Amino acid sequence: MSETASKAPGAVQADPGRWKALVFIALAQLMVVLDATIVNIALPSAQQDLGISDGNRQWVVTAYALAFGGLLLFGGRIADLWGRKRAFVVGLAGFAAASALGGAATNEAMMFGARALQGVFGALLAPAALSLLAVMFTDAKERAKAFGIYGAIAGGGGAVGLILGGFLTEYLDWRWTFFVNIPFAVVAAAGAYFVIREPEGGRNRSPLDIPGVILSTLGLVALVYGFTRAESEGWSDSLTIGMFVASGVLLLAFVLVEAKVKAPLLPLRVVTERNRGGVYLSLGLAIIAMFGLFLFLTYYLQVVKGYTPVKTGFAFLPMIVGMITGSTQIGARLMTRVPPRLLMGPGFLVAALGMLLLTRMEIGSSYATLLLPAMLLLGLGMGSAFMPAMSLSTQGVQARDAGVASAMVNTSQQVGGAIGTALLNTVAASATTSYITDHMASATSAPQRQLVQLEGMVHGYTNAIWFAVGILVTAAVIALTLVNAGKPDMGAVTGSDAQDADDAVPVPVVAH
Repeated sequence: MSETASKAPGAVQADPGRWKALVFIALAQLMVVLDATIVNIALPSAQQDLGISDGNRQWVVTAYALAFGGLLLFGGRIADLWGRKRAFVVGLAGFAAASALGGAATNEAMMFGARALQGVFGALLAPAALSLLAVMFTDAKERAKAFGIYGAIAGGGGAVGLILGGFLTEYLDWRWTFFVNIPFAVVAAAGAYFVIREPEGGRNRSPLDIPGVILSTLGLVALVYGFTRAESEGWSDSLTIGMFVASGVLLLAFVLVEAKVKAPLLPLRVVTERNRGGVYLSLGLAIIAMFGLFLFLTYYLQVVKGYTPVKTGFAFLPMIVGMITGSTQIGARLMTRVPPRLLMGPGFLVAALGMLLLTRMEIGSSYATLLLPAMLLLGLGMGSAFMPAMSLSTQGVQARDAGVASAMVNTSQQVGGAIGTALLNTVAASATTSYITDHMASATSAPQRQLVQLEGMVHGYTNAIWFAVGILVTAAVIALTLVNAGKPDMGAVTGSDAQDADDAVPVPVVAH
């Protein structure tokens, strides 16, 4: 087939404004990624200002991650039903309004509510953005390039967020880490409104699976609330146990409903396939380990080591650089040469090795000799594992399921993040409390008492990091045993299946 002939269909279908549209879609993605990392850096200042207790502080992260993760599948389905452009613009407008509310927060309830609202509109925005890219870029080579740019912003945006978050917190006020989203959202929404022309006939008008939406969301909320309550009230508390039981019942009911309804929110064929199931499970576990670590390291650097927010932002850079290097230089280069499990398994183990180094953390630990190598190993390991995992998560799915498969990757990351923050915070808080109880009696002066407090905090962090090491090793074992796909180029697709494969181009979404 001649080059002209092969390009003819693309020339007819391709939107002339597609590259301009990519600018605004990428800007929206940058805003979402920035928000995730910026808030981590601003959290200690916001906690102090609003009087948020240590037990409740993780809700600033958890409220967002849970709303985002719990509603992603629903958001994707709404975008298919309403139209992706409309869902995208509404998502941006809502995200800007929620950011304004967060910046103006006067107490913890207002802050948690604003973060949950950001998650709700983020869940509408993210799937709509991915769907727009898929329908606007009809040529396979162009689409791969567009998704590559989008993915690079997801990774690089994390680094920008850490540094920008530090500067805004230190030189202006933590509130600006919320207000900064507003100009991004306004420009992206206005640009999208005038530039994006969604192709006709792209909507999926099958009825909404309302029971699926309700059961999945309530089940996930109960699960995370159970973990969070365990920290303050203990694992044997009746309401804690009740939440776990309720979560199990709701999520089981969700699975049963999805198996019966004609247009399920989550078609079970997407998650029951061995490779994809292995990817979602191992990825979710890895994120549980990573999210908790982000929280602990932020507090360790700022509270224990006395780093400024800007210095903390720069201190995290090696992890982000390692992640981008592992993803683009190791994962992407070896993906077509070795089976995915041989990148995912070793990748998670390298990250676990970095985590293992951090269990040696003490008050006086050196950044250069302990934290720097640990962060580099974590980043390289995670980056190498993420790239093949993302690719495999949509490999071989039917075109009609590609959006759901992508949403499941995001869901496993966001819910893993919510559980990780709650679970590891619980472990750290109980270890800190028992350490301080055991050692405070021998501290007679104020400086000694302060030292015991700091030692207790670090003892709590290292205890939780041991858990994270175990979780990462488990993720590696799952990847090596469950994922059995060969090299991506072994199963070439032809004819109509080739179009399906193009529709399922994976997009890396870096969790923070």
